[in-house]
Amino acid sequence: MLKTTLLLIASICIGSFTLLAQNRLPAFEMNERLGRGINMGNSFEAPSETEWGNPWKPEYFKIISQLGFKHVRLPVRWEPIDRGMASSPYTVSPSFLYRIKQVIDSAFKYNLHIIINMHHHEALYEDPAAQKARFLSQWCQIADHFKNYPDKLLFEVLNEPHGNLTPTLWNEYFADALKEIRKTNPTRIVLMGVAEYGGLSGIVHLVLPNDEYIILSPHYYNPFNFTHQGAEWVAGANMWLGTEWLDTEADRETVASDFNYALQFSTVNHIPIHIGEFGAYGKADYESRSRWTTFLSRWFEEKKMSWAYWEFSAGFGIYNPTTKTFATALTDALLNNKLSDPTAVIATPIYTGDFSSGSDGWFLATQGGASGTHTISAGKLNVSISHGGTEMWHIQLVKNNIALHKDKLYRISFKAKAAADRSATFYAGRAGSPWDAYSGYNGISIGTQESKHVFSFTMKASTDLTSRLVFDLGKSTTGITLSEVNVEELKIMITKVEGKDFESRVKVYPNPVTQILYFKEQHQYLEAQLYDMKGRLWETFSITQETPSISLETIPRGLYILKLSGVDLNNTIKIIKE
Repeated sequence: MLKTTLLLIASICIGSFTLLAQNRLPAFEMNERLGRGINMGNSFEAPSETEWGNPWKPEYFKIISQLGFKHVRLPVRWEPIDRGMASSPYTVSPSFLYRIKQVIDSAFKYNLHIIINMHHHEALYEDPAAQKARFLSQWCQIADHFKNYPDKLLFEVLNEPHGNLTPTLWNEYFADALKEIRKTNPTRIVLMGVAEYGGLSGIVHLVLPNDEYIILSPHYYNPFNFTHQGAEWVAGANMWLGTEWLDTEADRETVASDFNYALQFSTVNHIPIHIGEFGAYGKADYESRSRWTTFLSRWFEEKKMSWAYWEFSAGFGIYNPTTKTFATALTDALLNNKLSDPTAVIATPIYTGDFSSGSDGWFLATQGGASGTHTISAGKLNVSISHGGTEMWHIQLVKNNIALHKDKLYRISFKAKAAADRSATFYAGRAGSPWDAYSGYNGISIGTQESKHVFSFTMKASTDLTSRLVFDLGKSTTGITLSEVNVEELKIMITKVEGKDFESRVKVYPNPVTQILYFKEQHQYLEAQLYDMKGRLWETFSITQETPSISLETIPRGLYILKLSGVDLNNTIKIIKE
């Protein structure tokens, strides 16, 4: 017994020492220093500094510092011909390097860390092989030019790799660029973005170099049909106008689900995470933007991730350079607001996947030369893939005839695992042309341990009684196992009732309650439903004048919503069960 106890204590101590040692790694120390940041967007990543109508101004970094931000991220487009040669020797313009130097020096003047990156390298995305020499030469020159700068300057190799710069190629190109940087900057912190447009689902493809000066930097814009509603550069975005983000428990579960694999990756590989971009476009309603930004800012910080909001003074921004005024609700969301309780919802099941006796209507659709099969075992659906095709949609696991109604709020959840780490895309959408996604396309990372995935969305399209659930599984030959698929309609619970007569009409005691909850005489209610804060119905009670009480003896401790109903009468009240 003593030996076992000593081993347990040693294990705990070693684990604690490992965590402390990890947090003292240079990248972790820097990530803590970065803290809260903001992007200087739509300025230097434009084709010219003024082309997108948001030129950088020297006073901006003073404003940013005074607000309380600790760093800025400076997206830079190095590709235009007036900024560097397109053919060998690929010389970067000295005048442009000097201009970027002025901006960096301004950040230092106001005690800000600054991240400079390579943004919008369209030729590299289109033809990586032909552009690789230029890409590496540019980084060799940038690194050499700033090699004597303090460590408050950080490099980010490339923004949102995509197109023909595949995840496999990105691992190679990042490692090669890092070698060029390390020739002159052996200990400078370098940020590694993620392929497939920087999303979390691309993390499963990463191969990390053996370098303790790297920070992982994915981007987060979920739910996309909320953050990009009305965006002029996104096809179909006007259809999403009016989409709200209500900060329900389901919304928070979605965020945690999205980041589950990323946080595991961070722990296993001892690499910190910096959220390089997150933001909601200005056409989303102001209150929803504030709620979304508040929750994400505080949640990122709780998970020890630094972040940079997108962005300062353009379409997503917190500052109007014309009126010189702030979007106060957003600055408060980023820097001041604390988390409140999530919005309570009532969940009503719409579909529950049952694989106990068959596939429950799920089928595997293949095209483009892809092939695979699906089987059922132990109440789970298993997909085996022999050839993945060349597009994600070449293999689709589909369930039809899901009824979705316009303007209603839905939560979809499922459990999944894979034979090896892989990415996939999930959505709820139309079962015919144009085959669009009502829920937005949700990239997911599926690991070898079974985990739960959660998505919530508002149905902005017209009612569709034959919608489909879809998993896009193409390209990879790694199969998945699926179980516990649920679709629920969510309704917002009213937890505050206005009116002077509310207290006289709703009298229950004691509250907090341990066993019996009593109603005031002449209570007028016929039924009571008890919901937890996730909207799950625990019990329904009948109420009569003869029995003006209900027993909560078997209900677990916690905070609940009691929904009271009678003839033409409905009210709710919060109950604390001790």
